[in-house]
Parts: sequence; C-alpha cells; structure tokens
Amino acid sequence: MELIALDQLRYPIGKFNFNADADADADADADADADEKGIREWISEIERLPAKLRDAVKGLNDVQLNTSYRDGGWSVRQVVHHVADSHMHGYIRVKLAVTENNPVIKPYAEKLWAEMDDYKYLPVEISLSLLDSLHTRWVYILKKLSADDLNKTIFHPETKRDMSIKFLLSLYSWHGNHHCAHITTLRAKNKW
Repeated sequence: MELIALDQLRYPIGKFNFNADADADADADADADADEKGIREWISEIERLPAKLRDAVKGLNDVQLNTSYRDGGWSVRQVVHHVADSHMHGYIRVKLAVTENNPVIKPYAEKLWAEMDDYKYLPVEISLSLLDSLHTRWVYILKKLSADDLNKTIFHPETKRDMSIKFLLSLYSWHGNHHCAHITTLRAKNKW
C-alpha cells in the first residue's frame, strides 16, 4: 500500500504515456482527426501552463515554497524553477528538430540542477515570468508547424531513441500538468 501512495505522490496525474502505435492501428482519416485533436490539446495545455503554474503557487509564503511535495522530493520552489529549465530545453529541442536533420540533443542532469542555489533561493516569480515569455514564443512556433514538421525528430543519446515533435508536445503537455499537480496536491493536503 505504501508503494501505491508513493507513486500517487510522485505521479499525481499518472505516468507519462505516449501511444506511438496509434497511427498504425486506426483508420487513416479517423486517425488524422484524432491526431490533430490531440496536437491541438497538447499545444493548448502548453499555452495554459504559465497561468496554471502561477495560480498553483499564488499566495504561498517562503516556508510553503520551501516545502517538498513528498519525502525526498523537490520543494515547490525547486519544482517551479525546474519547469522553467525543462521547458526551455523543450522549446530548443523543437526548434532543433525543425531546423536540423534528427539532431542529437544535449541532456542535462536535472537532479543536480535542482541542487543549485538558483533553484533553492531565487523567487519563483523569476521562473514564472520566464515561462510567460518562453511559452508565448513556443506556442507561436508550435501553431505554425506543418504535419511534416510534427514528424521531425531529435535523437536522445541517453534513451537512444528518436523523439518526434509530436512526442515532445505530448511529453511537455504532460510534464507541466504533472508538476502543477505536485503543487496543488500538496496545497490540498496541507489546506493552504
């Protein structure tokens, strides 16, 4: 039972799941409609994330911002700064995929980044403001992508796999909601 509770704290909206085989299994016309709807939803989620994250931390004081969402997890402050860094990588990965032929991307040590002083001490407003601007640019680019662009890929050297822009849209849509849920679940638990 304790493992289930830990998984619920770690993955409050569930683990990321991208069904890459859906294209091959469905009727082409129905699949194209579903694919287009999914893409629009993912872009919409990415577009709404800055406001959603800002709302999730609204009114929290420093003690609350420095509270971990689970034992051994990051503080709310670290989560906000992580989302900004992660989504900067996502924006760059999309632009690399569009402008280069399956480029190898540079992973980063997110756990080590979260231990740096900027994650621990800077006000969350810095990353919230960054996300406002970043997501405005990112969504502008995403809405301009063609169907061919959405299938362009990057190569991730740690997982040793190609990742399409379509996959990245799904991943970063989930990622933002995943971390917002860490904060909102903590707030609900503590009645903040």
